[in-house]
Amino acid sequence: QVQLVESGGGLVQPGGSLRLSCAASGSIFSINAMGWYRQAPGKERELVARITSGGSTNYADSVKGRFTISRENAKKTAYLQMNSLKSEDTAVYYCNGAPPFMPWGQGTQVTVSS
Repeated sequence: QVQLVESGGGLVQPGGSLRLSCAASGSIFSINAMGWYRQAPGKERELVARITSGGSTNYADSVKGRFTISRENAKKTAYLQMNSLKSEDTAVYYCNGAPPFMPWGQGTQVTVSS
C-alpha cells in the first residue's frame, strides 16, 4: 500500500525558511503529478504547489515567488522549499498526488510566529 510521510516542519519566525520533505512508497510516484497541500485551523485543505512528472510547476497565488516545489523520482521524494514565511502560512502541510489519490499522511506542522 502506498504511504506518504511528511517531515521538516517546525516553528519559524516571520521571514524565515523551512524545507519540507515527502517520502512516498510504491512504484507510482514517478508517473504522477505531486502536490503540497496545507490546512490551517478552521479552513479547508488547499493545494499550494504542484509539480508534474516532467517537472513543470504551478503555485497558488498566495505562495508564488516564495515557495518552490521539487521532486526526486529515484528517491520517491518531493520537497517544498518555503522562504519569506508569513504568519498566514501557519498550517499542517501534506503531500499527495495532484489531484490527490493516495491515503493522506500525518502531515507536518508549520508554525510561523515571533
